[in-house]
Amino acid sequence: MTIKKHILSILVDNEPGVLSRIAGLFSGRGYNIDTLSVAQTMESTASRVTMETSGDEHIVEQIIKQLHKLINVITVVDLTEKRHVKRELALIKVHAKSEHRAEILRIVDIFRCRVVDVAQDYYTIEISGNEEKLMAIMDLLTPMGIIETARTGSIALSREKTTKRT
Repeated sequence: MTIKKHILSILVDNEPGVLSRIAGLFSGRGYNIDTLSVAQTMESTASRVTMETSGDEHIVEQIIKQLHKLINVITVVDLTEKRHVKRELALIKVHAKSEHRAEILRIVDIFRCRVVDVAQDYYTIEISGNEEKLMAIMDLLTPMGIIETARTGSIALSREKTTKRT
């Protein structure tokens, strides 16, 4: 069996303790959560948990079945094989010595991200995209001296089915 990353979109009741039950299921069975993001949906009574986990098809099938059994879980969808849009947000604080400022701003322009905070000796850059894009900009900024980073983890939504044009 092949182990690969799966992205799960879990719709849950927006109540205290729900995330704890989900995390408890994963820790109790020895499954790992690679990334995790949670936010309220358009309905104030529901939240969407987006998580990435790794495993073969059998393990992920077991995870989904166990998640469906949890109280407050409304739906679980594995988006991995479905058409979906996936993004991640990162904030990167990088040293901005005078000799590197122009190069950093060129990188920001090329990656279509933006500087959200400026000080005398650093820039804080906001970028969104897939994991490869985030890793690519971090590779380019590393020689300048990345001070710290914060990443959201993946968020994803399924794409709507397209209608055939006649």
